[in-house]
Amino acid sequence: MSRPRPARFDAAWQRRQRIGHWWRSARWFAVLAVLIGAGAWLKAEFAGGEWVMVDLPVTACGQQPSAACMIDGDTLMLDRRRIRLTGYDAPEIDGACAAESTLARRATLAAAQWLDEAQFAMDGGSDPPRDRYGRELRGVRRDDQQLDTYMIEQGFARRNGWDSAPPAWCE
Repeated sequence: MSRPRPARFDAAWQRRQRIGHWWRSARWFAVLAVLIGAGAWLKAEFAGGEWVMVDLPVTACGQQPSAACMIDGDTLMLDRRRIRLTGYDAPEIDGACAAESTLARRATLAAAQWLDEAQFAMDGGSDPPRDRYGRELRGVRRDDQQLDTYMIEQGFARRNGWDSAPPAWCE
């Protein structure tokens, strides 16, 4: 003979139902909290983190003394910190040919003028990533305009990336 089943709606059954309902609803809140935390971490990690405002006059290095100067078209000296501006690659002043050197000087002046127009923001916060030469890696923007987009559109630089070949400025 089989044992009689307990009543379906006894106190123990009611308690199990309440606990199960609470766990099912709380589980979604826990998953949502983890996703929000992961999203905030990813944004800070890959979007450059916080933006730092800079309001200093910027010149080309060697022209006149200033706290901020452009070494070349994609390297900024801010106080005594060297900053590699990201998102584009500008020609080198001591380039492979005279055309590259000329374009590099023009790119340096163009970047200095863009940065000197008004206050700008640099990403990376207080502890930005660094390249193999020890330079800080930072993106620059002013309002809704990015410096890398400006330099590329004006023909002073080319987009850089992991999958692109190094630019040939002497062709």
